[in-house]
Amino acid sequence: KGTYVIDNSSAFRMDADKALVVPEINGNEIPKEQYIIPNPNCSTIQLVMVLYPLYKAVGIRRVIISTYQSITGTGQKAVHQLENEMAGVSGDMAYLHPIHQNCIPHCDVFQDNGYTKEELKLMNEPMKIMQAPEIRITATAVRVPVMGGHSESVNVTFEKSIDLETIRNILENTSGVVVQDHPKQGVYPMPLKAGNKDAVFVGRIRKDDSFENTFNFWIVADNLRKGAATNAIQIAEKLLTLGYITP
Repeated sequence: KGTYVIDNSSAFRMDADKALVVPEINGNEIPKEQYIIPNPNCSTIQLVMVLYPLYKAVGIRRVIISTYQSITGTGQKAVHQLENEMAGVSGDMAYLHPIHQNCIPHCDVFQDNGYTKEELKLMNEPMKIMQAPEIRITATAVRVPVMGGHSESVNVTFEKSIDLETIRNILENTSGVVVQDHPKQGVYPMPLKAGNKDAVFVGRIRKDDSFENTFNFWIVADNLRKGAATNAIQIAEKLLTLGYITP
């Protein structure tokens, strides 16, 4: 009908004819005639916010991701389950198992290849957003008893040599990314501190001496802000600046 729709579901994300948009990365590439604009998966958004500027600098060969995802990513039923379990009250279960004092390596539905849908989103969406089909990605997604905020342990092998100082400098100059990386002083990203903030936080940046051109990162963001609502609003703002819509 000519009305732009920013869709926060996964229904259209991998459609070949639709740009999957993180405004800081590919907002200027939204086709004017694309009226359905998919919002990426929450875990994907915070991941590519850190990966993309490094990819542009030296290229990326492989990424290994382990996530620690908040129950809010599941929804209200999961929040109630944790609250009930903490209070010792029986109630509806969002998960097959208790989540209080537990970690569940089961985010979304398992597929025939042994990965869950959430893991496949992390493996497929970044390549589309960054237009980097050559990157090899594998993921394990875990649900943890945290009320808000997703965390990711990310191991990245770059195509070219890069040093720690250059990585920090690139990320410190990336809009929307905040570097918190003084671990000896207890300064590193945590979901408790990322709540109600729009930024993506990264720390624990260190060289992986077990493999060449490889580094480890710890990435945290509020999954309901930049991971969902904020990114959707930024897409709408980008449509305004592109002149596709008027106030």
